[in-house]
Amino acid sequence: MSVAGTLNSADFGVCHGPTQPKPTTQVCALTITPTARFTFLSGQVQLANIVPPQPDAYCEVVLCFTHGAPGAMLTNGALYPIKVGYQPITLRPILMCWDPVSAYWWPAAVV
Repeated sequence: MSVAGTLNSADFGVCHGPTQPKPTTQVCALTITPTARFTFLSGQVQLANIVPPQPDAYCEVVLCFTHGAPGAMLTNGALYPIKVGYQPITLRPILMCWDPVSAYWWPAAVV
């Protein structure tokens, strides 16, 4: 089920006003469901799937891992729709871009 019906697209915009959600912290799991553009992830479980806020539209989320040991993101086609396995770096935000055409999350380049 899409979470698009319960979320405002402005919640995933770059510029937030005082009524938009603040960054949240979730425990890292195989699958996470961000509720705002910026999400902290705690714990040591490898990330394999991010539920897109709007599966039929391009969107971006920023993830910041607070623990350095979860290992690289898992990749495995439709089962784990992350195109490139990224190794999280503690407290370094990573931009993830959802492409509805390929149905994959693409990590932005980290320089």
